[in-house]
Amino acid sequence: MAATMQDVAKRAGVSVKTVSNVVNGYPYIRDTTKEKVLAAIAELDYQMNTTARSLRSGKTGMIGLAVPELSLPYFAQLADAVIQHAETRGLTVLIEQTGADPAREREALYGSRRQLTDGLIMSPLALGPNDVDLFTVPYPLVLLGERVFNSSADHVTMHNVAGAQAATEHLIAQGCRKIAVLGAHEGEVMGSAKLRTEGYLKALAEHGMEPDPQLIREVGLWHRSTGAEALFQLVDEGVEFDGIFALNDALALGALYALHTRGIAVPEQVKVIGFDDIDDARYSFPPLSTVDPGRDQIAHTAVDLLQQRIDNPHVTHQPQKIVTSYSVVQRNSTQL
Repeated sequence: MAATMQDVAKRAGVSVKTVSNVVNGYPYIRDTTKEKVLAAIAELDYQMNTTARSLRSGKTGMIGLAVPELSLPYFAQLADAVIQHAETRGLTVLIEQTGADPAREREALYGSRRQLTDGLIMSPLALGPNDVDLFTVPYPLVLLGERVFNSSADHVTMHNVAGAQAATEHLIAQGCRKIAVLGAHEGEVMGSAKLRTEGYLKALAEHGMEPDPQLIREVGLWHRSTGAEALFQLVDEGVEFDGIFALNDALALGALYALHTRGIAVPEQVKVIGFDDIDDARYSFPPLSTVDPGRDQIAHTAVDLLQQRIDNPHVTHQPQKIVTSYSVVQRNSTQL
């Protein structure tokens, strides 16, 4: 017969309530007690009856995470950070990929999967300020990114403008005077591309440098391939440049590949900086300078906010907007 919670309590020499607290992630338990309970669970191969727990509590112990594209390293690592922190809270994460498609983002908000979860963390790209009413939902919701403002949901975002300005100023401090930006989106009203391009232009203005339209490069998807393509075009058109600010690290890695292919030395001839501080940035050649936007802080803050709303469903609260800290990570792609 399957082991019960009573069996675990007897084996560990504790109360059933203590076993329940351990398996439900209650934080205020002595480490020695927790170790005894976990050892008993392992010895007895105890499997918690989550269906019964959800019927009693009205909660599933599962949260949703909806992101545009897991093939982008930033979102893959964000998802990993959310999962790890959720596990410390005793939560399981159901991941959904929206493809930056408005219909799929609506499905993430109102589809049948929401019956399986206690709340949702979402990074919308297709939906924006005009869709703000969609984010008034009957369950806990935390939004990530720049696309949605003034909604009733909590919002965790990063310093896109300031981080981009700092990245550009780092290139200027290294002697760059013809700095190209890769990843601009012409006509974008609100989003990472607009905000980071704004930071780039602000840095140029504060250093008395006129922006050159030839150096502002439109890129659709922010992938390695599109970064390489944009850089090849820049070189083939004969545009002079001594610095590259790529609006994410994937674009920057593609640019590094194109520079190496064309025999342009980094950082001696051209200095390159990205944005996001993905793991690959440490292992590129040369290692990539970048902006750390506080990804782990974003993940932890989002999970904590969602947990607070799940635990206090009847408490009226004003939506919180939290902006995480950032830092410029200097590596060999911008300095010898």
